[in-house]
Amino acid sequence: MNMFLYTIPIISALIGWITNYIAIKMLFHPKKKINFFIFSIQGIFPKRQHILASRLGNVVATELFSFSDIKDRFTSTETAHEINTILDEKLEDFLENKLKSTMPMLSMFMNDDMKKKIKNTLHEEFQNILPEILNQFSEKLENDIDVEEIVANKVNAFSSDKLEQILYSIMKKEFRFIEVLGGVLGFIIGVIQLLIIHIQ
Repeated sequence: MNMFLYTIPIISALIGWITNYIAIKMLFHPKKKINFFIFSIQGIFPKRQHILASRLGNVVATELFSFSDIKDRFTSTETAHEINTILDEKLEDFLENKLKSTMPMLSMFMNDDMKKKIKNTLHEEFQNILPEILNQFSEKLENDIDVEEIVANKVNAFSSDKLEQILYSIMKKEFRFIEVLGGVLGFIIGVIQLLIIHIQ
């Protein structure tokens, strides 16, 4: 009898681990509602997938994704430098190569100084209109793209298996920790029960 008492912590740890394991599984299973006369059961995530999708879409749209960030990126010094580099390359290619093939007679009358002036003039004009173009483009994106709706529709379109796979890939370590924690707490409770029995 005494030997059996010493197995209480182990049994309690096993019960704690199994209980948490089942609880985690019931987050995703059963995927479809099962009716039992006066009540029904269904996995939390499959049951509330549309709510999860809606809230996730709202979080992404309001907290994680911002069109103002895109606008700032467009108008940043780094982006401006990249655009200038590309612009110089394209203008150089146009004046040295494409102009000769499309308008050979005109290119014959153009010297290096004239090409340089045309390039600088076009470059300056692009610099003046580029901020307005980028601003209008970012505003059009903001008006045309509903990030919240896109994310919500994507999540809603996931199958239950796909949703489980994604959440497990994100929270695998956390789920494992919860299982282990159940076993640890069960073991501690078992030790406490054993001590109470000995005290009595």
